[in-house]
Amino acid sequence: MIRYSLSCDNAHEFEGWFSESADFDRQVASGFLTCPVCNSATISKLLMAPSVSTARKKDEMQTLAMDAARKEALVKLKEAVETIRSNAEDVGTKFPEEARKIHYGEADARGIIGRATPDEAQALVEEGIEIAAIPVLPDDIN
Repeated sequence: MIRYSLSCDNAHEFEGWFSESADFDRQVASGFLTCPVCNSATISKLLMAPSVSTARKKDEMQTLAMDAARKEALVKLKEAVETIRSNAEDVGTKFPEEARKIHYGEADARGIIGRATPDEAQALVEEGIEIAAIPVLPDDIN
């Protein structure tokens, strides 16, 4: 489809959609195309910039879609982190110690969160203790 900006001899501007350029010419020649305001059959095309789909436009649209998808994913991730935090006991820097106690049955099984150095976390994993890092997310997600 081709969209033209059109004008009548009374300076009324409107748009017309045509299957091809020759279709516009046929409708004008037959008097079928008239101004929707004054019904004048003297119609001409106005100058207009072509709408060209460039790689840049495609990249911009893809970036907008990705930004929206990323934002949605971050919102869901933030909700998951908040759920984990609200259902776990924060044991702070005692996390490695408490994780071991729970793993070896020296403390009641429960959800805990806290802090561990990379070396402490690696040692827990090597002992077969299942742990997962919880990301720190910015507050302005939503």
